[in-house]
Amino acid sequence: MKIIQLSDPHLMTPGGLLYGSDPLARLEACLADIGKNHADADLVVISGDLTNDGERAAYAALREKLTEFGPPWRLMLGNHDDRALFLEMFPEAAAERGFVQSVVDGSEGRLVLLDTLDSGHVEGRLCEARLEWLDERLQEAQDRSVLLFMHHPPFRIHMPVLDEVRLADADAFHEILQRHGNVRHIFAGHVHRLIAGSWRGIPVSTLRSTNHQSALDFSQSWSLGHEPPAYAVILIDADGVIVHFQDFPIGAAGD
Repeated sequence: MKIIQLSDPHLMTPGGLLYGSDPLARLEACLADIGKNHADADLVVISGDLTNDGERAAYAALREKLTEFGPPWRLMLGNHDDRALFLEMFPEAAAERGFVQSVVDGSEGRLVLLDTLDSGHVEGRLCEARLEWLDERLQEAQDRSVLLFMHHPPFRIHMPVLDEVRLADADAFHEILQRHGNVRHIFAGHVHRLIAGSWRGIPVSTLRSTNHQSALDFSQSWSLGHEPPAYAVILIDADGVIVHFQDFPIGAAGD
């Protein structure tokens, strides 16, 4: 099973620049590279911060670009998104109990896509309703492998500014995962860095933004990184989960 993850496009009203880059042009370049090299993907997941300011024009631009995109896709929300406006603009989006969360059952297990947006806050949260929904979906999976996708990582990355705005209720989240024991990997966004490791025994990874990055800065401040944008190629079989991180060409400087 092949899954593509991209994250944090931070789209603005078309023509707008963010940190000197055009987020829409960079998303177009990313989708073009995926379409060229991974048209056989079983699913493409965009794991949150679809927009930078929750603007209608930004969601409209995203919708337009995805209508031209071949592989199947699912959208997730991050702290920069507007849940109500998103559901208005994407009425067909998978939603459960008012949240943008869903499951996809594939040949090598179940994908669970979580909604960690806590409106008005930068950090993420899984309220009781969402934790109960997750508990039920993991119970349904039983002995099948589960791969979790979420915008906010529940784990520390040891960069203080970003750790302050991770998932706020990580212990309650972990209790549910521990109870079922069937989660093989957690894929997150939010931090705009390529990171791989494990959290309480569960393999984890995070991803660069398609637009701008966080510098590797362990101080009490955040600074802009200058690494190229990337997406993840996730290959899943009975033997394991392999994640390749792929830079993609972005054209002329300033695109």
